Amino acid sequence: MASITIRNLDDTIKRRLRVRAAEHGRSMEEEAREILREVVGEAKPPRNLAAAIRARIAPFGGVELDIPPRDPMRGPPTFDPA
Repeated sequence: MASITIRNLDDTIKRRLRVRAAEHGRSMEEEAREILREVVGEAKPPRNLAAAIRARIAPFGGVELDIPPRDPMRGPPTFDPA
């Protein structure tokens, strides 16, 4: 296993790490390892945008949109001299 030393860490960050570690019943070192595992441990597959939108709207019962009728397509332009 590799080791890492973190220098010039703000006292506020260190204090918050100590409190967080105590809340989880771990040492500061183990808490830092857990944070690193969560953030950079495993690469997650990209999230599906459509699924994310659907998940946000689903609790509200979805959304019904009125889709206006479509007009027939126009013909292609002609460039014949008049």
